[in-house]
Amino acid sequence: MLVGYMRVSTDGDRQVLDLQRDALLAAGVDERHLFEDHVSGSRDDRAGLSKALAFARPGVCLAVWKLDRLGRSLPHLLSVVNGLKERGIAFRSLTEQMDTTTPQGEFLFHAFGALAQFERSLTQERVKAGLAAARRRGRRGGRPVAIDAEKLAAVIAALNAGTTKAAVCRTFGVKRSTLIDSLARIGWIAGLASQGDAREATTGIDRSATRRAVRSGDRTA
Repeated sequence: MLVGYMRVSTDGDRQVLDLQRDALLAAGVDERHLFEDHVSGSRDDRAGLSKALAFARPGVCLAVWKLDRLGRSLPHLLSVVNGLKERGIAFRSLTEQMDTTTPQGEFLFHAFGALAQFERSLTQERVKAGLAAARRRGRRGGRPVAIDAEKLAAVIAALNAGTTKAAVCRTFGVKRSTLIDSLARIGWIAGLASQGDAREATTGIDRSATRRAVRSGDRTA
């Protein structure tokens, strides 16, 4: 048995929907087993697709007019078809002539999977190369520091002198959550911090990172 799925981006694409309907009916899909969506392919919440997948049972075949009617991207398409395969449901795309019930269709599907993996690998490689190039130029990624080193040194000095966190937040114009996160990052603890040079605490995170790197080098030596 065939279950048909159709999708158009807007309600105004009636001509495209009729084209899909005619092609699926000609392929042998029963009118009662047609499901449709009027949403963009990038949407995750497609009620028609959810109904079609819930209606499909092992041994049936989900058919679409074109591959882009089902998946919003190649990885998403592969994920959906793999999910169908795990449930014992076949997949057929009329335009691309992909049919997982045939050896040729199964091969084409695996070829698509290999291309998707190749694309992911290239993307990861480009990201790593970009980050490495940025580090060589002295640039680092990640979120910017919420409190700069100079202000943080003044904040720690005030806290060490007995100023409350609430008063520090008002004086320096920082949110309490930001203050707590910044203090946790450098390991400052009330009552245990040095009363001396407050600036030393602002470099605590750098020193701890260096110590971790040294210990890591000792283990690998």
